[in-house]
This record gives sequence, C-alpha cells and structure tokens, in this order.
Amino acid sequence: MVVNDKLKRLSDTLAFKETVDYLYLTVGLVLYAFGWVFFLLPYQLMSGGLTGLSALVFYATGFKVAYTYFLVNVALLIVALKILGWRFLARTIYGIFMLSFFVGLFQELITQSDGTLFQLLGPGETFMSIVLGGMICGSSLAIIFLNNGSTGGTDIVGMVVNKYREISIGRVLILLDVFIIGSSYFILDDWRKVVLGYVFVILENWMLDYVMNANRASVQFLIFSTHYKDIAHEIGTRVGRGITLMDAHGWYSGKEMKVLCILAKKQESVLILRIIKNIDPNAFVSIGAVSGVYGEGFDKIKMKPANPEQMKLEMKTNAGATPAGK
Repeated sequence: MVVNDKLKRLSDTLAFKETVDYLYLTVGLVLYAFGWVFFLLPYQLMSGGLTGLSALVFYATGFKVAYTYFLVNVALLIVALKILGWRFLARTIYGIFMLSFFVGLFQELITQSDGTLFQLLGPGETFMSIVLGGMICGSSLAIIFLNNGSTGGTDIVGMVVNKYREISIGRVLILLDVFIIGSSYFILDDWRKVVLGYVFVILENWMLDYVMNANRASVQFLIFSTHYKDIAHEIGTRVGRGITLMDAHGWYSGKEMKVLCILAKKQESVLILRIIKNIDPNAFVSIGAVSGVYGEGFDKIKMKPANPEQMKLEMKTNAGATPAGK
C-alpha cells in the first residue's frame, strides 16, 4: 500500500512537471512567433533556419510562411522519425504544430486590406526591428530549449547529420543559416538586408546563450549557525535542495560547530537568504559562484564516456605535461 502511494505521488509529480514544461514551451513558441512575424516579416528581413527559408518563399511567391514552414517540417519529420524515434521527437512535433499555428495567426493579424503587412515600428525602422526581433526570438528560444522543446526545421537536419557524421549540430545549423540568409540576395537584391540577417542571427544566439546561462547559473552556500538543524529543515522542505553537513573547528574561538553546504540555482538565493535571516539573523553565510554543477536537480554531464584507448592516450598526455621534479 505504501509503495502504491509513493508511485502515485511520483506519477502525479511527473505529470505536473510535464504540464508545466508544455505551458512554458507554449509561452516560448508564442513569443517566438510574435517577435519573428511582427519585427522581421513586415520589413522583409531575413533570419536563419526554416523560418528564414519560409520567409524567402513568401517574399518570392507570396505563399504564406506558416504553410511552407508546416509542409517542410512534415517532410523532415517523416524522414527523421525512423532515425530519431517518436519519443525523441514528441515535443518537436508539438512545437511545429503550435509555431505553425501562431505564425499563421499573427501574419493574418498584421495583413492589411491592401495585402501589405503592418509595420509595428513604422516605415524605415529596419535596424530597430532586427534588434527587438533578435532579443525576443533569442529569449523565447531559450525558454523553449530549457523546457526540452524544439521548433523543428533545421534542428532536425542537424540532429540527423550528427547521428551519422562527426559534425556538431551547431556547425550544421550555422552552415545552413549562412546559406539561407546569403541566398536571400537573389530574391531581395539588397546586400544590406543580407547583412542585417546575419546581425539578427548573431543577436538571437547571443540572447539565447545569455538567458540559458543565467538560468543555469549556480551558487554554493556555506552557512555557519548554531540553528543549523532548523535552517537545514526549512531549506530542504521549501527549496528542495540537498544539504551536506560538515564538522568545523573555529581557529580563534576554539569552538566546534556545524557548517551547512548547499548547491542551488542562483534564482533560489533570495529564498535561501530569507530563510536563514528568519531563523538566525546572526548566521555567518558565504556565497560563491560555481562554474558548473552536474547531477540530480542540475545539469547532466553530456560528455561521451571515453574508450580505454582514449583514456590511455589522455593519461600519457597528462603525464608528459607534468613539470620536472614533481
């Protein structure tokens, strides 16, 4: 009976987490569609990926972006399903459907009665549109990726190529972006817009990295307090972080005491400090930034395990790098 209750609680927790992930994923997709449609499309600006390719088709033929984006993605999914599997592509399929819907919806909203697209910032504001569009799209992509989502498109191509060739997904995406944006010159006949397209990609990726790294930033707490039990209980219950209890000896005072060591996300720092202040205002607290934390509740180690021959080679290299006399 106890086991069944635990399994039910675990199932409920996983279902709740899955629901929250899809909620944030939807928010990210709405923001991406908004930033891309409202700030790039009316000014005939380019971006990378399948959205950029779909825009190129729209500029050349008038065929709606959402239709091209959806149809090409369906073709890519049919090819990729056998290679990558249903489970891996589940959220990608959701992302494709939702992004196609919102891009189509927003394009309809900004299409005026004469067929032209409404320019939100006014005529001639191409550079400002690139800046705002890049910031919004980069931030929204971070939300999507942080919740294990994907917008499909060239991401699928990158994953398939990476599966069979020793070429990183990032390199494949960069090459495709360069080709797609560069080819827009033959449609738009404007080198300025090609350059602005590359500016958009750089700004978008910078914003993506900034938001993702800010979310992943971690800190280490060392808490010296006589009320360590109460503090540990509150932090463990309310924050849900593991706590290591260490023995310490004060050199000056000569007193024995306990120290709490906690690794947490940066955004959890305020709550942890508030808990400490409420329980023991006189506690001594040290907070340090850490370059990386891997394990349960944090990032996963994504490095592939080394084979025995590679390990031997690395050991020889390290041995050769040891300073003389050591």
